[in-house]
Amino acid sequence: MSRWYENEGNNSDVVLFSRVRLARNLADSPFPNRMSDDIRKSVTKKLYATLKSSQYANEFDLINLAELGTTKAVSYAEKYLASPDLVKKGGSFMLSKNEDVSVMLCEEDHIKINAFAAGQSMEEAYEKANNIDDMFLSSLKIAYSEKLGFLTASPINLGTGLKASFVLHLPALRRQNALYKLSSMVSKLGLNLRELYKNAAGDLYILSNQVSLGISEKSAIDNISTICEQIVQQEREARKELAESYEFEDKLYRNLGVLKSARILKTDEFLNSLSLVRLGIAMKYFDISYSTVGDMLYSLQNATLASDTGKELSDSTLHKLRAEIVREKL
Repeated sequence: MSRWYENEGNNSDVVLFSRVRLARNLADSPFPNRMSDDIRKSVTKKLYATLKSSQYANEFDLINLAELGTTKAVSYAEKYLASPDLVKKGGSFMLSKNEDVSVMLCEEDHIKINAFAAGQSMEEAYEKANNIDDMFLSSLKIAYSEKLGFLTASPINLGTGLKASFVLHLPALRRQNALYKLSSMVSKLGLNLRELYKNAAGDLYILSNQVSLGISEKSAIDNISTICEQIVQQEREARKELAESYEFEDKLYRNLGVLKSARILKTDEFLNSLSLVRLGIAMKYFDISYSTVGDMLYSLQNATLASDTGKELSDSTLHKLRAEIVREKL
């Protein structure tokens, strides 16, 4: 079975993936931050039983983070399958077989559904999340107000409880110093554009909606998809200017050489070099698939890399192992 991040989607040259998150709460239970341990366990058990008695029973496994080592638990946060807060609390979540849907239990809200799709494929991600949402809505009494919509622990999520996000690769716009202006512009449209990693490592950014009250799920998705399409076109235009520079072409090939020959790769160097190689793929310099890059981004972060070996590894060992795997993949 192929993982979702091993596939390519619409506008994959700029958009790595789409994610939809839906927050829901039970009408007859306090929010998680006001729960006792006994109530938390009872609600978690109830939610898990609901899914396991549905048509999706065989598609999900229950992951209890408290039963895992720290490294394995953190690796789920690196993959955005569980939040850092859920990892810290040692909570539980349900995970689909190909990791394209996770359902966090009793995190900030009782139910937090996360669904992923490769490329600019928000409708596909939404359909996955909506299917699981419909199952919970038909089986449980969910907190809902005719005036406010779905009731959530944070007022920011009132209404649809939906957060839609695109992860974008914007190396050319970053080099034009255009991202501050772009971020300011999208904020006026009810969206947020921020770095995915610290110091914008990898030239990766998250575009997400900020408004969930007084707007339908469809309108929210249509709005962010329209803005995403415009950013994609701006990034492509900026790349055309880079293509005119022989020095920049040289830089792309040099970074591919680093990844193909390095014996040590620290995280930031790995992300920044991989960003330029991914740009080289989009500009038709390199015959490498986006799925190869996506797989490395997904599986070669520190905790995930160490977790896959089943051992606790020192930083220096992680850097050597990452370099070895990258050489093999390229």
